Amino acid sequence: MSQRDVMTSAIEPIVRRKLSDEVFDRLERLITSGELQPGDEMPSERVLMERFGVGRPAIREAMQSLANKGLVSISHGERAKVLKLTAQSIFRQVDLTAKIMLSQSADSLEHLKSARIFFERGMAREAAQRAKQADIEALREIIDHQRASLGHAEEFISADMRFHTRIAQISGNPIYVAVSEAMLAWLKEYHTEMLIWTGKEKYTLAEHEEILERLAANDADGAEAAVLKHLERSRSLYMK
Repeated sequence: MSQRDVMTSAIEPIVRRKLSDEVFDRLERLITSGELQPGDEMPSERVLMERFGVGRPAIREAMQSLANKGLVSISHGERAKVLKLTAQSIFRQVDLTAKIMLSQSADSLEHLKSARIFFERGMAREAAQRAKQADIEALREIIDHQRASLGHAEEFISADMRFHTRIAQISGNPIYVAVSEAMLAWLKEYHTEMLIWTGKEKYTLAEHEEILERLAANDADGAEAAVLKHLERSRSLYMK
């Protein structure tokens, strides 16, 4: 094949990028390079317009893109500020798309249930090996609050979520905690049936008590088995 044939064998058009995309890339580099630190104010629109030689719309669109990615916070009448990225803030960026995915596919919901069971079995083992008295007392308080919330759907489910997330916290790993919070938040959309079936809340409380007993005894096998029993029984409560 001749050089001319190589040059003409494929069409590779060069796409002109929007000005706001270029501005976004440059602002993102200011943050990722460390030139702008968490808590710092972003330069004013006027300063950025002069620095990059672009108009206000390109700056505003780029700033909104930064906000959408969780890199900055925008408040009316104030300068945008650089945010500190955490595992929680990263997962929050995919909340909407995760919920849309779950709403569109029953398979996705089943996969999420299975992933949660796999994850929480590991968290139970980790917690059983690491749990201190303060952890056990904190979990006990959550169960007591959950019991007092019988008949109040939102409070009961909120306490349920705190119980499982608190077990993940015992690991000391913030990424585990963020994963736990994210999965529970996504599943919460489909947890309405539990409070319609009379008596199911009491099963939940009894199973939480059993999990707590195994954690207090530092029984990793028992804690894993108790969590598995609890989640396999309750997985049918998450329905589309």
